[in-house]
Amino acid sequence: MDADRALRKKSLQTGPRRHNHSRGCSISKETTMRSIVAGLALALLAAPGLAADQDPSAQSKGFFNGKNLDGWEGLNQYWSVKEGAIVGASGERIPFNTFLCSKKAYGDFELSFQVRLKDGKGNSGLQIRSKVVNKERYVVHGPQCDIGAGYWGSLYGEGVGGMWKAAPKEAQSKIKPNDFNDYSIKVVGKRVTIKVNGVTTVDQDFPKMADEGIIAWQLHSGPPMEVTFRNIVFKDLSKK
Repeated sequence: MDADRALRKKSLQTGPRRHNHSRGCSISKETTMRSIVAGLALALLAAPGLAADQDPSAQSKGFFNGKNLDGWEGLNQYWSVKEGAIVGASGERIPFNTFLCSKKAYGDFELSFQVRLKDGKGNSGLQIRSKVVNKERYVVHGPQCDIGAGYWGSLYGEGVGGMWKAAPKEAQSKIKPNDFNDYSIKVVGKRVTIKVNGVTTVDQDFPKMADEGIIAWQLHSGPPMEVTFRNIVFKDLSKK
């Protein structure tokens, strides 16, 4: 009897053995979080270009780096980079239109910039989905988003048929002749949308336009002139 009593007393003092479930749960959560973080890191490593593709500033720098004309070609005596802007200037009369051309071809994209014709003189433009037809002079053919008195915001066929779509006359009243004007272009499929100082000047389809081609800045023939393109923002909309 004494032995049985002693055994029961010891059992009551010690009680049933308990397991530390909370510690096990904490370790499990920590392990899960580590797995999630590791998975995200692997996903980023697997797609190193993802962030750059989604970052407009990164795409703009890839299009034009703001420091030099890497990625572009043209007659060097006419083109330069000043204070992060592309400048085209002819010190004397030139007998032909010449262009600063992208080395890369583009399909769908959005492009915005500010542009100024010094003293409001001369004519310029931005070629889209175009091609170089003379590398000695860097002559280009294709649709041109026009810049110049009476033509601002029009879509002109440079070497391919003349005027494709004239901008409405009321859009010209918004132009600042000797100052920077806001210019934006969106090209998706066969549709071209042009806005100048917030006014839509072109927004329609052009079936004869090529599916892709170079982008080029124009310096027009004729008397000496200067054109400046600054605050250039580019976004590639083509499907990868």
